[in-house]
Amino acid sequence: MRILVVEDNPDILANLYGFLEPRGYAVDSARTGYAGLALAAENSYDVIVLDVMLPGLNGVELCAKLRSELRIAAPILMLTARDSLADKAAGFDSGADDYLVKPFSLAELDMRLRALVRRAEGRHEASRELRYGPLVFDPELQQAMREGVRITLTKTGYTLLRALLAAAPRIVTRDTLEQAVWGDDRPESDALRTHIHALRQAVDKPFKLALLHTVAGVGYRLALPDPDPNTDARR
Repeated sequence: MRILVVEDNPDILANLYGFLEPRGYAVDSARTGYAGLALAAENSYDVIVLDVMLPGLNGVELCAKLRSELRIAAPILMLTARDSLADKAAGFDSGADDYLVKPFSLAELDMRLRALVRRAEGRHEASRELRYGPLVFDPELQQAMREGVRITLTKTGYTLLRALLAAAPRIVTRDTLEQAVWGDDRPESDALRTHIHALRQAVDKPFKLALLHTVAGVGYRLALPDPDPNTDARR
């Protein structure tokens, strides 16, 4: 996990290095707001820690620039000796995700940083668009399209499509698909076959070429048709 710490107090910075590095963090640091801005522009970080009271460019101003100018999405935790509601509001309004008041426990800082990174990874995963050939699925919007045409599915259909797109063109076993839909509480009937049939009707029937294929005795997969060997590839 890579972290940027922007803190002008050398004792606090030394303590952070001594605590975080043995716990698996790769720590970069800056002691002014402008130096922190430069590092953030040059590198990618999993999480950023900002002191509010920084020389030149304070933490609130730096946080706002990270969000608005550099478009950095990494979670930001702010450190400050100020604990008034107005101070916290200023930090959150500038784009911070969390706030820790000095003096603070290093163990609590570690817990908060890991929680921020987990949430950020979850948001990233949820919003990642999946695409294979002409088929596109946005998990966050629960919206699927093929060749620019909207495809409407049930909740189960979207779950199956997501699993198939994530693996395409590899085969996804029946067991994996059933686990994705029902977990350990699977139906006794062959409900998966019914849901796959409905998915195929939505994804393939309105179009010329089939993308969803059955692999007998194994499972299903999305696959593009093989190119016509008689077609001149130079065209």
